[in-house]
Amino acid sequence: MRKTLVLTDESARHPFLASLPPHVRKGVIPAPARSGWVIDRDDVRGFFGAYIACLLAVLIFIA
Repeated sequence: MRKTLVLTDESARHPFLASLPPHVRKGVIPAPARSGWVIDRDDVRGFFGAYIACLLAVLIFIA
């Protein structure tokens, strides 16, 4: 089985994307990456919810 010749694009940064023709990748805009050190209200609420749940589980197990 022969694979068809496709010119690669070095700006695609991935072997699969580089093998695709330009008209297939047209319109792909990469989303900006979110910083990993941003803590919002949902993160704090989730942490305290898990903390309270574990604390209650341990207290019920001990008692």
